Amino acid sequence: MKIGVIGGSGVYEIEGLEAVGYETPATPFGEPSDEFCCAQLKGVDLVFLPRHGRQHRIMPSEINHRANIYGFKALGVDCVISISAVGSLKENLHPRDIVLPDQYYDRTKKALEHTFFGKGVVAHVSMADPTCPCLRELVADAAREVIQREGLPNSVHLGGTYVNMEGPAFSTRAESNVYRSHGFDVIGMTSLGEAKLCREAEICYLPMAMVTDYDCWHKEAGNVTVEMVIEHLVANTKLAKAVVTDLSSRIRDERTCSCRRAMQSAILTPASAITDADRDRYGLILARHVDG
Repeated sequence: MKIGVIGGSGVYEIEGLEAVGYETPATPFGEPSDEFCCAQLKGVDLVFLPRHGRQHRIMPSEINHRANIYGFKALGVDCVISISAVGSLKENLHPRDIVLPDQYYDRTKKALEHTFFGKGVVAHVSMADPTCPCLRELVADAAREVIQREGLPNSVHLGGTYVNMEGPAFSTRAESNVYRSHGFDVIGMTSLGEAKLCREAEICYLPMAMVTDYDCWHKEAGNVTVEMVIEHLVANTKLAKAVVTDLSSRIRDERTCSCRRAMQSAILTPASAITDADRDRYGLILARHVDG
């Protein structure tokens, strides 16, 4: 089992990492956000990627999700844990809580950048259950163990809907209140593209959404600011690193999820119509499903 972690560069600084090295696999979709940090933790292979680059030079709408996820696939990653900052849309989801969403609502205009397919090969993958239920239980157990051991006030919330906006600006108050009226739980700018592409790559995927603010709907909490986000982000990064460390001793190859079979019957273009150029372009994504 090889675990991928995508998030801030601070996650790299986990105590006990061994055999640390860096790789940049070639992808048909351009350059990933940065080098992939490959290491071992408690005998488990880990691959880290800072989604905004190590110097945080990439805006959410500029992230090359296709290259990032293809890179994880090329490095043999079986599952991806995505650590990101989110705003809370509910009173009971407090800053520094962890939310493990099981649904998304798309507010982006990036559909063609959130799929490996098109330009000669057509596929329709199911996104009814977009995140991995097996990973969700494992991460929840690991997070609860860390919180209890450290005596932290944080809570872990299983399930919920993640609204993916584009940014880089935060929501208007009108937008925030509309999302709340629909019953959505958290809002962020990065996770949906990762989820869709991991599904096409047949990689198990789970967002670990770390609450940093109440967006702008909460009158007592005030409007979200960069300073507010960074303050909670620093604390959340420390918690996230502890959760990844605990998770490394829990993860197993045997899982009952359907993530690794997500593309069965999803490719509509017949093998006879797929050109050699298409096969080169889609490479690892097509390999298990197209004969010849």
